[in-house]
Amino acid sequence: MKISRFGHTAVRARDALRTVRFYQEMFEAEEAFRMHRDDGSVATVYLRFPCGAFLEVFDGGTEEVPLSRSSVAYCHICLETEDIRAAYADAEKKGLPIDTPLKKGNSGSLLFFTHDPDGNSIEVMETVPGSLQAEARK
Repeated sequence: MKISRFGHTAVRARDALRTVRFYQEMFEAEEAFRMHRDDGSVATVYLRFPCGAFLEVFDGGTEEVPLSRSSVAYCHICLETEDIRAAYADAEKKGLPIDTPLKKGNSGSLLFFTHDPDGNSIEVMETVPGSLQAEARK
């Protein structure tokens, strides 16, 4: 099976519109489209990030997502930036919850973690020269 590109990451939100606003305000995502239920209520919202990646937000979640690296389930999404220090400063300025300090990850890339209103973990990463990601993209 040949895969041509990564499609999207999906999260379930207690309030999809609140979660959509979070990604728009914090990460400059734009709404791509919505899908509605038979009663007209919002069922799913697709967001597009400036880099071209998509996030699918399903409405109607009821369970809290544990912020645990050992949970068997969704782990995190990774949003890449070209200037991690500027992204970190912007996150602090916007009041984004910071779960880890800015640090060098095991792969050699620079990163920090945050989370959305439902506790879904978000890694913000800069792929730096010499990192495993940079080497893999060569």
